[in-house]
Amino acid sequence: MLDLGEYIGSSSAIGAFPTFVSQVSIIVIFNKQKIVPIRRRQALPKNYTYDDAGVNRKQRVESKKALKTLQETYKHSSHGGVMHLPYGNIFPIGENTFLDLVIEGVGTKVLVAQLAEKYDTIGIDAVAMAVNDVIRSGAKPFAIADNIHAQASEPTLVKAWLKGIIQGAQESECPVTGGETGDVAEIIKGLAENAGFDMVVASVGKVERQGIITGENIKPDDPIIGLASSGLHSNGITLARKILFKQWGGKYQPNDIPEGLDRELVLEVLEPTKIYVKSLLKLAYEVKVKAAVHITGDAYKKFNNLSNYSQGIGFQFTNFKPQPIFGLIQKTAQELGYTITDEEMFKTFNMGWGFGIIVDKTDIDKAMNTIEQDNVNPEIIGKVTDKQKVEIQYQNKHMILT
Repeated sequence: MLDLGEYIGSSSAIGAFPTFVSQVSIIVIFNKQKIVPIRRRQALPKNYTYDDAGVNRKQRVESKKALKTLQETYKHSSHGGVMHLPYGNIFPIGENTFLDLVIEGVGTKVLVAQLAEKYDTIGIDAVAMAVNDVIRSGAKPFAIADNIHAQASEPTLVKAWLKGIIQGAQESECPVTGGETGDVAEIIKGLAENAGFDMVVASVGKVERQGIITGENIKPDDPIIGLASSGLHSNGITLARKILFKQWGGKYQPNDIPEGLDRELVLEVLEPTKIYVKSLLKLAYEVKVKAAVHITGDAYKKFNNLSNYSQGIGFQFTNFKPQPIFGLIQKTAQELGYTITDEEMFKTFNMGWGFGIIVDKTDIDKAMNTIEQDNVNPEIIGKVTDKQKVEIQYQNKHMILT
């Protein structure tokens, strides 16, 4: 932004306005005698990160350290010790049978649903976020429960919310066995009167000991299979909203159709998260799955967790096919005077792959043949290395995520 303060109150200045030409700003000062153009070099665009959007990564990391205090409760596990896995914990209910219990929400995607005034798909996201996390351990989801806090439990809205939850449950082949809707108007406020809500879904799955995906025995040159996402899914929405929509300081109206999209922007952002339950479980039945990664918060940095279970490994990703919405976010940020770096994109968004699976290199052909007919467009997107870092090769650029 240009500071016009030095001209305000000047005896000769009657008014001023900026005109932008490439990287040069021209300020024209009007006075009674003449017009004086003053040329200045425009400041380079500011890097815009998830932190700038309001999500403080460092604080989140620090806050998560408190989760270790929960281990004090593990002594109450009735049938044996809680097992730590790369992405969560499972607990025994018998000698060789374990449960994986996950609870997840959809974050500020609920605001996009309100902006679109479309409420019948957000439940798919909520279910997807939970069941896609359950299957990371190899567990098969067998029950779902929902919790919706609402500004008002208006019957039409409730019916629409449940429609999405039911569809997600059908795709997961998992019953919804319970739920709760609470009216908390003093806490929840919506974009429109009585439209505010937050949605959380819990899912529990079961896995036998021999089927647990432990993240162990991963070796250099093991391939990484990517399962295609449907778009943004439910992560990075805070950043996307604040760049894309005028409602939150961005560029577009919700019903605009920017170049590169074939439908209204708000519907593109609202596209439901893909559910991978059937594909992952089918694959795990046929081959040994060494790791299963739901590419959500922190995106490709999440793969670093696996190095705690297989020592001395790193990851190299070389195949990306991001949907147009990802490029639009970067392009629009630039038009607003910001820069979202490629590194920031790969630390925030799934960039076209919603789920990552690592198998032994000897199993890759069988693995690909097993799921190639599913609606997940599997491709080899990278491999395990011995470099102990996450490397991204994208558009002739080499990046290391830190």
